[in-house]
Amino acid sequence: MTRPFDSWRSVALSLYMVLTGYAVLVGLPVISTAWVTHLGFGEAEVGWLAAADLGGLSLGAVICAGVVARANRRHLVFGAALLALAANVACIGTVDFGWLVLLRVMSGLGSGVYVGVAIASLGAHSNPAQAYSWALFAFAFSQALELYLLPQLSMSGIYLVFAVGYALALPFIRWLPPRAPAERADRADAEGRRGGRAAPAWVPWLVLAAIFCTYISIGTYWTYIELASRASQASAEWTGRILVWSSLCSVAGCVAASVISQRFGLSRPLIMTLAAQALVVALLVGGVDDTRFMVSVFGFNFLWMLSDIFQLATVAGVDPSGRFAALVPGAQGLGQIVGPGLGAALLGAGFGYGGVFVLCAVASLSAMALYVGMALSSRRRRPSRRAARRPA
Repeated sequence: MTRPFDSWRSVALSLYMVLTGYAVLVGLPVISTAWVTHLGFGEAEVGWLAAADLGGLSLGAVICAGVVARANRRHLVFGAALLALAANVACIGTVDFGWLVLLRVMSGLGSGVYVGVAIASLGAHSNPAQAYSWALFAFAFSQALELYLLPQLSMSGIYLVFAVGYALALPFIRWLPPRAPAERADRADAEGRRGGRAAPAWVPWLVLAAIFCTYISIGTYWTYIELASRASQASAEWTGRILVWSSLCSVAGCVAASVISQRFGLSRPLIMTLAAQALVVALLVGGVDDTRFMVSVFGFNFLWMLSDIFQLATVAGVDPSGRFAALVPGAQGLGQIVGPGLGAALLGAGFGYGGVFVLCAVASLSAMALYVGMALSSRRRRPSRRAARRPA
Protein backbone atom coordinates (compact mmCIF):
# COMPACT_ATOMS: atom_id res chain seq x y z
CA MET A 1 0.00 0.00 0.00
CA THR A 2 1.34 3.43 -0.99
CA ARG A 3 2.03 5.77 1.90
CA PRO A 4 -0.11 8.94 1.69
CA PHE A 5 2.88 11.28 1.37
CA ASP A 6 4.45 9.06 -1.32
CA SER A 7 1.50 9.41 -3.70
CA TRP A 8 2.15 11.35 -6.89
CA ARG A 9 -0.71 13.74 -6.06
CA SER A 10 0.78 14.70 -2.70
CA VAL A 11 4.28 15.06 -4.17
CA ALA A 12 3.08 17.06 -7.19
CA LEU A 13 1.05 19.50 -5.07
CA SER A 14 3.89 19.87 -2.55
CA LEU A 15 6.36 20.61 -5.36
CA TYR A 16 4.01 23.22 -6.83
CA MET A 17 3.57 24.80 -3.38
CA VAL A 18 7.34 25.02 -2.90
CA LEU A 19 7.71 26.83 -6.23
CA THR A 20 4.83 29.20 -5.48
CA GLY A 21 5.88 29.91 -1.90
CA TYR A 22 9.46 30.68 -2.90
CA ALA A 23 8.49 32.75 -5.97
CA VAL A 24 9.43 36.06 -4.35
CA LEU A 25 12.86 34.74 -3.36
CA VAL A 26 13.52 33.51 -6.90
CA GLY A 27 12.37 36.76 -8.46
CA LEU A 28 14.14 39.11 -6.04
CA PRO A 29 16.65 40.52 -8.55
CA VAL A 30 13.83 41.47 -10.92
CA ILE A 31 11.38 42.58 -8.21
CA SER A 32 14.01 44.79 -6.57
CA THR A 33 14.69 46.50 -9.87
CA ALA A 34 10.94 46.90 -10.52
CA TRP A 35 10.45 48.59 -7.14
CA VAL A 36 13.09 51.12 -8.21
CA THR A 37 12.10 51.66 -11.85
CA HIS A 38 8.29 51.43 -11.58
CA LEU A 39 7.64 52.86 -8.10
CA GLY A 40 10.68 55.10 -7.66
CA PHE A 41 11.91 53.64 -4.36
CA GLY A 42 15.53 54.07 -3.33
CA GLU A 43 18.01 51.26 -2.84
CA ALA A 44 17.71 51.30 0.96
CA GLU A 45 13.89 51.17 0.72
CA VAL A 46 14.18 48.17 -1.58
CA GLY A 47 16.23 46.41 1.08
CA TRP A 48 13.53 46.99 3.69
CA LEU A 49 10.78 45.83 1.33
CA ALA A 50 12.68 42.61 0.65
CA ALA A 51 13.27 42.15 4.38
CA ALA A 52 9.54 42.66 5.07
CA ASP A 53 8.50 40.10 2.46
CA LEU A 54 11.01 37.47 3.49
CA GLY A 55 10.65 38.27 7.17
CA GLY A 56 6.95 37.49 6.89
CA LEU A 57 7.90 34.20 5.24
CA SER A 58 10.15 33.38 8.18
CA LEU A 59 7.44 34.16 10.74
CA GLY A 60 4.90 32.11 8.80
CA ALA A 61 7.25 29.13 8.71
CA VAL A 62 7.81 29.34 12.48
CA ILE A 63 4.04 29.42 13.05
CA CYS A 64 3.66 26.46 10.70
CA ALA A 65 6.34 24.45 12.52
CA GLY A 66 4.47 24.94 15.80
CA VAL A 67 1.15 23.60 14.53
CA VAL A 68 1.84 21.39 11.51
CA ALA A 69 2.10 18.18 13.57
CA ARG A 70 -1.40 18.66 15.05
CA ALA A 71 -3.39 20.82 12.62
CA ASN A 72 -5.22 19.77 9.49
CA ARG A 73 -2.73 20.58 6.73
CA ARG A 74 -5.44 21.23 4.18
CA HIS A 75 -6.91 23.95 6.41
CA LEU A 76 -3.47 25.50 6.91
CA VAL A 77 -2.76 25.59 3.17
CA PHE A 78 -6.20 27.00 2.33
CA GLY A 79 -5.92 29.85 4.86
CA ALA A 80 -2.32 30.64 3.93
CA ALA A 81 -3.09 30.69 0.20
CA LEU A 82 -6.03 33.07 0.69
CA LEU A 83 -3.89 35.42 2.82
CA ALA A 84 -1.04 35.53 0.29
CA LEU A 85 -3.46 35.89 -2.61
CA ALA A 86 -5.35 38.78 -0.97
CA ALA A 87 -2.14 40.59 0.03
CA ASN A 88 -0.73 40.43 -3.50
CA VAL A 89 -3.99 41.67 -5.01
CA ALA A 90 -4.02 44.55 -2.49
CA CYS A 91 -0.47 45.50 -3.58
CA ILE A 92 -1.74 46.27 -7.09
CA GLY A 93 -1.75 50.03 -7.42
CA THR A 94 -0.27 50.60 -3.93
CA VAL A 95 2.57 53.15 -4.02
CA ASP A 96 2.73 54.22 -0.37
CA PHE A 97 5.89 52.75 1.17
CA GLY A 98 4.41 52.12 4.62
CA TRP A 99 1.33 50.32 3.32
CA LEU A 100 3.42 48.32 0.88
CA VAL A 101 5.73 47.12 3.67
CA LEU A 102 2.70 45.94 5.66
CA LEU A 103 1.18 44.14 2.67
CA ARG A 104 4.49 42.44 1.83
CA VAL A 105 4.73 41.21 5.43
CA MET A 106 1.21 39.73 5.11
CA SER A 107 2.06 38.13 1.78
CA GLY A 108 5.22 36.67 3.26
CA LEU A 109 3.30 35.36 6.28
CA GLY A 110 0.94 33.41 4.03
CA SER A 111 3.87 32.19 1.92
CA GLY A 112 5.73 30.97 5.01
CA VAL A 113 2.87 28.79 6.28
CA TYR A 114 2.20 27.59 2.72
CA VAL A 115 5.77 26.56 1.95
CA GLY A 116 6.31 25.24 5.50
CA VAL A 117 3.53 22.69 4.97
CA ALA A 118 5.04 21.80 1.58
CA ILE A 119 8.53 21.23 2.99
CA ALA A 120 7.15 19.17 5.89
CA SER A 121 5.10 17.07 3.47
CA LEU A 122 8.11 16.36 1.26
CA GLY A 123 10.06 15.51 4.41
CA ALA A 124 7.37 12.92 5.25
CA HIS A 125 8.13 11.10 1.99
CA SER A 126 9.72 7.67 2.50
CA ASN A 127 12.83 9.05 0.74
CA PRO A 128 12.97 12.74 1.78
CA ALA A 129 16.38 13.42 0.21
CA GLN A 130 15.04 12.33 -3.16
CA ALA A 131 11.89 14.41 -2.69
CA TYR A 132 13.96 17.50 -1.88
CA SER A 133 16.09 16.89 -4.98
CA TRP A 134 12.93 16.86 -7.11
CA ALA A 135 11.87 20.15 -5.50
CA LEU A 136 15.15 21.90 -6.23
CA PHE A 137 15.31 20.49 -9.75
CA ALA A 138 11.87 21.99 -10.44
CA PHE A 139 12.99 25.14 -8.64
CA ALA A 140 15.82 25.60 -11.14
CA PHE A 141 13.41 25.61 -14.10
CA SER A 142 10.96 27.93 -12.35
CA GLN A 143 13.82 30.33 -11.70
CA ALA A 144 14.55 30.57 -15.44
CA LEU A 145 10.87 31.13 -16.20
CA GLU A 146 10.49 33.87 -13.61
CA LEU A 147 13.65 35.73 -14.58
CA TYR A 148 12.49 35.66 -18.20
CA LEU A 149 8.83 36.56 -17.62
CA LEU A 150 8.80 39.09 -14.76
CA PRO A 151 10.98 41.80 -16.41
CA GLN A 152 8.39 42.02 -19.18
CA LEU A 153 5.58 42.87 -16.75
CA SER A 154 4.51 45.99 -14.92
CA MET A 155 4.69 46.09 -11.13
CA SER A 156 0.97 45.29 -10.96
CA GLY A 157 1.51 42.43 -13.39
CA ILE A 158 4.17 40.94 -11.13
CA TYR A 159 1.83 41.03 -8.12
CA LEU A 160 -0.94 39.49 -10.22
CA VAL A 161 1.28 36.57 -11.27
CA PHE A 162 1.98 35.79 -7.61
CA ALA A 163 -1.74 35.99 -6.74
CA VAL A 164 -2.74 33.69 -9.61
CA GLY A 165 -0.10 31.18 -8.51
CA TYR A 166 -1.83 30.74 -5.15
CA ALA A 167 -5.31 30.69 -6.71
CA LEU A 168 -4.45 27.82 -9.09
CA ALA A 169 -3.66 25.43 -6.22
CA LEU A 170 -6.93 25.92 -4.33
CA PRO A 171 -8.97 23.25 -6.21
CA PHE A 172 -6.27 20.62 -5.56
CA ILE A 173 -5.74 21.03 -1.81
CA ARG A 174 -7.59 17.76 -1.21
CA TRP A 175 -4.57 15.98 -2.77
CA LEU A 176 -2.58 16.80 0.36
CA PRO A 177 -2.82 14.27 3.23
CA PRO A 178 -4.46 16.12 6.14
CA ARG A 179 -2.34 14.75 8.99
CA ALA A 180 1.33 14.13 9.75
CA PRO A 181 2.57 10.52 9.69
CA ALA A 182 2.97 9.70 13.39
CA GLU A 183 4.88 6.50 12.68
CA ARG A 184 7.85 8.55 11.42
CA ALA A 185 8.44 10.14 14.82
CA ASP A 186 7.87 6.79 16.57
CA ARG A 187 10.51 5.17 14.36
CA ALA A 188 13.01 7.93 15.12
CA ASP A 189 12.45 7.57 18.86
CA ALA A 190 12.93 3.81 18.59
CA GLU A 191 16.22 4.27 16.75
CA GLY A 192 17.38 6.58 19.51
CA ARG A 193 16.50 4.00 22.19
CA ARG A 194 18.42 1.31 20.28
CA GLY A 195 21.40 3.48 20.65
CA GLY A 196 22.14 4.40 17.79
CA ARG A 197 22.15 7.02 15.14
CA ALA A 198 20.19 9.81 16.72
CA ALA A 199 22.27 12.97 16.67
CA PRO A 200 22.62 15.14 19.81
CA ALA A 201 19.67 17.46 20.34
CA TRP A 202 21.72 20.56 19.47
CA VAL A 203 22.76 19.33 16.03
CA PRO A 204 19.51 20.14 14.16
CA TRP A 205 19.58 23.62 15.69
CA LEU A 206 23.17 24.06 14.51
CA VAL A 207 22.15 23.07 10.98
CA LEU A 208 19.29 25.59 11.09
CA ALA A 209 21.76 28.26 12.26
CA ALA A 210 24.01 27.43 9.30
CA ILE A 211 21.05 27.65 6.90
CA PHE A 212 20.25 31.05 8.45
CA CYS A 213 23.81 32.25 7.73
CA THR A 214 23.72 30.84 4.20
CA TYR A 215 20.51 32.70 3.45
CA ILE A 216 21.89 35.97 4.73
CA SER A 217 24.30 35.61 1.83
CA ILE A 218 21.69 34.38 -0.66
CA GLY A 219 19.04 36.95 0.24
CA THR A 220 21.47 39.87 0.15
CA TYR A 221 23.08 38.71 -3.10
CA TRP A 222 19.77 38.31 -4.97
CA THR A 223 18.34 41.55 -3.63
CA TYR A 224 21.25 43.68 -4.85
CA ILE A 225 23.02 41.83 -7.68
CA GLU A 226 21.09 43.42 -10.55
CA LEU A 227 21.09 46.86 -8.92
CA ALA A 228 24.88 46.56 -8.42
CA SER A 229 25.33 45.69 -12.09
CA ARG A 230 23.24 48.69 -13.16
CA ALA A 231 25.41 50.99 -11.04
CA SER A 232 28.59 49.62 -12.63
CA GLN A 233 30.23 49.15 -16.02
CA ALA A 234 28.20 46.02 -16.81
CA SER A 235 25.82 46.09 -19.78
CA ALA A 236 22.12 46.04 -18.80
CA GLU A 237 21.24 43.80 -21.76
CA TRP A 238 24.10 41.44 -20.92
CA THR A 239 23.16 41.14 -17.24
CA GLY A 240 19.53 40.42 -18.12
CA ARG A 241 20.54 37.53 -20.39
CA ILE A 242 23.00 36.16 -17.84
CA LEU A 243 20.39 36.14 -15.06
CA VAL A 244 18.11 33.99 -17.24
CA TRP A 245 20.75 31.63 -18.63
CA SER A 246 22.51 31.18 -15.28
CA SER A 247 19.47 29.23 -14.12
CA LEU A 248 20.82 26.34 -16.21
CA CYS A 249 23.64 26.16 -13.67
CA SER A 250 20.98 25.49 -11.05
CA VAL A 251 19.90 22.40 -13.02
CA ALA A 252 23.54 21.32 -13.25
CA GLY A 253 23.88 21.91 -9.50
CA CYS A 254 20.98 19.54 -8.78
CA VAL A 255 22.56 16.78 -10.87
CA ALA A 256 26.02 17.38 -9.40
CA ALA A 257 24.69 17.34 -5.84
CA SER A 258 23.12 13.91 -6.35
CA VAL A 259 26.34 12.46 -7.79
CA ILE A 260 28.64 14.09 -5.23
CA SER A 261 26.55 13.14 -2.19
CA GLN A 262 26.40 9.49 -3.25
CA ARG A 263 30.15 9.35 -3.79
CA PHE A 264 31.55 11.60 -1.06
CA GLY A 265 28.75 12.01 1.49
CA LEU A 266 27.55 15.40 2.74
CA SER A 267 29.95 16.93 5.25
CA ARG A 268 33.09 17.69 3.23
CA PRO A 269 31.27 18.62 -0.01
CA LEU A 270 29.04 21.03 1.94
CA ILE A 271 32.02 22.72 3.60
CA MET A 272 33.81 23.08 0.24
CA THR A 273 30.63 24.38 -1.43
CA LEU A 274 30.22 27.17 1.13
CA ALA A 275 33.89 28.15 0.79
CA ALA A 276 33.51 28.34 -3.00
CA GLN A 277 30.29 30.34 -2.60
CA ALA A 278 32.18 32.92 -0.54
CA LEU A 279 34.80 33.17 -3.29
CA VAL A 280 32.38 33.78 -6.18
CA VAL A 281 30.63 36.49 -4.13
CA ALA A 282 33.91 38.13 -3.10
CA LEU A 283 34.80 38.34 -6.79
CA LEU A 284 32.47 41.37 -7.01
CA VAL A 285 33.91 43.27 -4.03
CA GLY A 286 36.33 45.19 -6.25
CA GLY A 287 33.64 46.16 -8.78
CA VAL A 288 31.24 44.64 -11.31
CA ASP A 289 31.96 44.27 -15.02
CA ASP A 290 30.55 41.89 -17.64
CA THR A 291 33.07 39.10 -17.03
CA ARG A 292 32.96 39.20 -13.23
CA PHE A 293 29.18 39.38 -13.28
CA MET A 294 28.93 36.31 -15.52
CA VAL A 295 31.39 34.21 -13.47
CA SER A 296 29.83 35.23 -10.17
CA VAL A 297 26.18 34.68 -11.14
CA PHE A 298 26.80 31.37 -12.92
CA GLY A 299 28.93 30.15 -10.03
CA PHE A 300 26.47 31.36 -7.39
CA ASN A 301 23.50 29.61 -9.02
CA PHE A 302 25.42 26.34 -9.28
CA LEU A 303 26.66 26.49 -5.69
CA TRP A 304 23.30 27.63 -4.32
CA MET A 305 21.67 24.39 -5.49
CA LEU A 306 24.54 22.32 -4.09
CA SER A 307 24.34 23.96 -0.67
CA ASP A 308 20.53 23.73 -0.53
CA ILE A 309 20.42 20.01 -1.37
CA PHE A 310 23.30 19.18 0.97
CA GLN A 311 21.74 21.15 3.83
CA LEU A 312 18.21 19.76 3.35
CA ALA A 313 19.63 16.24 3.25
CA THR A 314 21.62 17.02 6.40
CA VAL A 315 18.42 18.11 8.17
CA ALA A 316 16.74 14.84 7.14
CA GLY A 317 19.79 12.88 8.32
CA VAL A 318 20.17 14.44 11.78
CA ASP A 319 16.41 14.64 12.47
CA PRO A 320 14.65 11.44 11.31
CA SER A 321 11.40 12.58 12.97
CA GLY A 322 11.05 15.42 10.44
CA ARG A 323 10.14 17.91 13.20
CA PHE A 324 12.70 20.44 11.99
CA ALA A 325 11.80 20.27 8.29
CA ALA A 326 9.03 22.85 8.64
CA LEU A 327 11.50 25.23 10.32
CA VAL A 328 13.80 25.30 7.28
CA PRO A 329 11.81 28.05 5.48
CA GLY A 330 11.85 29.97 8.78
CA ALA A 331 15.64 29.84 8.96
CA GLN A 332 15.85 30.79 5.28
CA GLY A 333 13.39 33.66 5.66
CA LEU A 334 15.03 34.95 8.83
CA GLY A 335 18.37 35.05 7.02
CA GLN A 336 16.69 37.04 4.31
CA ILE A 337 15.33 39.56 6.80
CA VAL A 338 18.76 40.13 8.28
CA GLY A 339 20.67 40.03 4.97
CA PRO A 340 18.84 42.68 2.91
CA GLY A 341 18.39 44.78 6.06
CA LEU A 342 22.14 44.75 6.75
CA GLY A 343 22.76 45.41 3.05
CA ALA A 344 20.47 48.44 3.21
CA ALA A 345 22.30 49.67 6.32
CA LEU A 346 25.69 49.28 4.62
CA LEU A 347 24.51 51.20 1.57
CA GLY A 348 23.03 53.91 3.77
CA ALA A 349 26.34 54.19 5.63
CA GLY A 350 28.21 54.73 2.35
CA PHE A 351 30.01 51.36 2.06
CA GLY A 352 28.64 50.80 -1.43
CA TYR A 353 28.03 47.47 -3.13
CA GLY A 354 31.54 46.31 -2.28
CA GLY A 355 30.51 46.30 1.39
CA VAL A 356 27.32 44.40 0.52
CA PHE A 357 29.29 41.62 -1.20
CA VAL A 358 31.75 41.43 1.72
CA LEU A 359 28.72 40.78 3.93
CA CYS A 360 27.61 37.95 1.60
CA ALA A 361 31.06 36.33 1.71
CA VAL A 362 31.34 36.58 5.50
CA ALA A 363 27.88 35.00 5.93
CA SER A 364 28.83 32.01 3.72
CA LEU A 365 32.08 31.55 5.64
CA SER A 366 30.16 31.68 8.94
CA ALA A 367 27.92 28.82 7.76
CA MET A 368 31.02 26.90 6.69
CA ALA A 369 32.57 27.40 10.14
CA LEU A 370 29.46 25.95 11.81
CA TYR A 371 29.66 22.80 9.68
CA VAL A 372 33.39 22.48 10.35
CA GLY A 373 32.65 22.62 14.07
CA MET A 374 29.88 20.03 13.68
CA ALA A 375 32.20 17.71 11.74
CA LEU A 376 34.96 18.00 14.35
CA SER A 377 32.48 17.34 17.16
CA SER A 378 31.17 14.27 15.35
CA ARG A 379 34.71 12.99 14.88
CA ARG A 380 35.43 13.37 18.60
CA ARG A 381 32.31 11.38 19.49
CA ARG A 382 33.19 8.36 17.33
CA PRO A 383 36.06 6.94 19.46
CA SER A 384 33.89 6.97 22.57
CA ARG A 385 31.22 4.96 20.74
CA ARG A 386 33.79 2.36 19.66
CA ALA A 387 35.12 2.21 23.19
CA ALA A 388 31.62 1.70 24.53
CA ARG A 389 31.15 -1.31 22.22
CA ARG A 390 34.56 -2.85 23.13
CA PRO A 391 34.13 -5.87 25.49
CA ALA A 392 35.54 -5.46 28.98
